[in-house]
Amino acid sequence: MPQVLEFKLPDLGEGLTEAEIVRWLVEVGDVVAIDQPVVEVETAKAMVEVPCPYGGVVTARFGEEGAELPVGAPLLTVAVGSTAGELSADGAAEAESSGNVLVGYGTGAPAARRRRVRPEAISGAGSVTVPAAEPAPGAVPAAVPGEGPGPVAVISPLVRKLARQHDLDLRQLTGSGPDGLILRSDVESAIRAAASATVESAPVSAVPASASVSSPASMAPSAGREVAGERIPLRGVRGAVADKLARSRREIPDATCWVDADATELMAARAAMNGAGGPAAGPKLSVLALLARICTAALARFPELNSTVDLDAREIVRLRDVHLGFAAQTDRGLVVPVVRNAQDRNAESIGAEIGRLTEAARTGKLTPADLSGGTFTLNNYGVFGVDGSTPIINHPEAAMLGVGRIVAKPWVHQGELAVRQVVQLSLTFDHRVCDGGTAGGFLRYVADCVEQPALLLRAL
Repeated sequence: MPQVLEFKLPDLGEGLTEAEIVRWLVEVGDVVAIDQPVVEVETAKAMVEVPCPYGGVVTARFGEEGAELPVGAPLLTVAVGSTAGELSADGAAEAESSGNVLVGYGTGAPAARRRRVRPEAISGAGSVTVPAAEPAPGAVPAAVPGEGPGPVAVISPLVRKLARQHDLDLRQLTGSGPDGLILRSDVESAIRAAASATVESAPVSAVPASASVSSPASMAPSAGREVAGERIPLRGVRGAVADKLARSRREIPDATCWVDADATELMAARAAMNGAGGPAAGPKLSVLALLARICTAALARFPELNSTVDLDAREIVRLRDVHLGFAAQTDRGLVVPVVRNAQDRNAESIGAEIGRLTEAARTGKLTPADLSGGTFTLNNYGVFGVDGSTPIINHPEAAMLGVGRIVAKPWVHQGELAVRQVVQLSLTFDHRVCDGGTAGGFLRYVADCVEQPALLLRAL
């Protein structure tokens, strides 16, 4: 007699209390192996594949794609035991469970290929039945917008989700990606086109001559009346960022100072380092990696900025290790991956870790641990083609260094006017942890290292 076990959404760590179902990886009737990923969820920190700790037959799923579930809510049920094993194609019984909850912490058991169990086999297996919460195998599900029959040239589940949210049929789109792959930009273009068509086809009402132009106050929504426009839920990564930024503004009395620096020598040093050793020298050093190394050297001189404030104890906590965050823009919004123990790394090691985390951010593979525990953040907004900004501190950190674009400008160099590569640096800091003299000293040291990279030799 098989035993039906319920697998609940596990605690994914870092204080997360809920997750959104992005994509189911199994269906009712599939045979799953221990630690096989069964669902992809999005938390406030990252996209995570959740493995099932049981092996057997999936008898029910709970929650549609796009639904939010709290930690501890049922995800699916699995029939395990000898009878469940007999239902599989190879007759293997899988009654064990690993107890693991995250991919990467599993027992190493190979993921079995997905096998579909005949509906009559499930219904005839004693007490194992398919609950009404999930359509039985073989039943015809209701049509889902953007998910017609047959293959669709879409890889990203986020693209599918966006199409469903806007009732967009993906089969009507021609993808601009390789081999006709439908990209997010294709879906967004179709959404804008549909919106424009709706506006153009809407009837124009005549306005009486005596009607006055509404003031902004008169346009405010009245009780029980909904404001026209698109509503975007503040949840997942975007919601977490909104909460953190709002808390930063509420709690941190921040101030910003900035300086222009001549980055010509830094760019020349980078070119020399990347040119040394030939193709076998490994990945090229990025400007961000060099700036990160400069930051760790500056924080060693001005440790006040590698701090946090304990409001309950009314204490400044000066941190020993530098866990350096860097801002990265992704399709899911702004994320801040963290290079851990950056104070013990050289520029090459920092660059390699930045590369790994950037690729994980691009593919949605960052873990909650990759996005937590930062003590200082480096924000290179120059990639957006802007010169300056006043960053909002990444709470509960005490400071953030902002870097604008490096661009050719007229500059007085060695007493003569010359065209040099100039960058604007800005430091936003928590005025509770230090005064302007400390912040200015930190920023001036960073600028000096940008202008004279040889100064870093003292910090090696």
